[in-house]
Amino acid sequence: MSQWTTAEADHILEQVIKRSMEDPEYRALALKDANAAIAQLTPKPLPQGFTVRFVDNAGASRTFVLPDAAPSNAELSDAELEQVAGGLFDRCGNSCNTTCANGASEIKA
Repeated sequence: MSQWTTAEADHILEQVIKRSMEDPEYRALALKDANAAIAQLTPKPLPQGFTVRFVDNAGASRTFVLPDAAPSNAELSDAELEQVAGGLFDRCGNSCNTTCANGASEIKA
C-alpha cells in the first residue's frame, strides 16, 4: 500500500487544478474519473481505500463528511445522560463567559 505525504497530495491537487483550468478534456476526465486524472500526473497510486472526487464549481453547493455511524446498540454514558436529563446544562463549557438557560444568555459579572 502506497502512502502519500501531505506535500505530495497538495502538489498533485495543484497540478489537477491548474491543468483542469487550461484543458477542458482533462477537466471533464477529472470530474468523471478522479483516479484516472491523477494517474495522468503521477505513477504513484492512491493509498488503498482512499477516495478522491472532484466537483465542478457550479453554483452554491457544499460537501460535508458525515462521522461514522454509531453502533445500533450504543448506550449513553453517565456524562451524556447528565447533559440531556433536563435542567440547565453548559453547552459551551463556559468558554464564552455567559450562562445559557432555555436559549437565553446572560453575561456573567
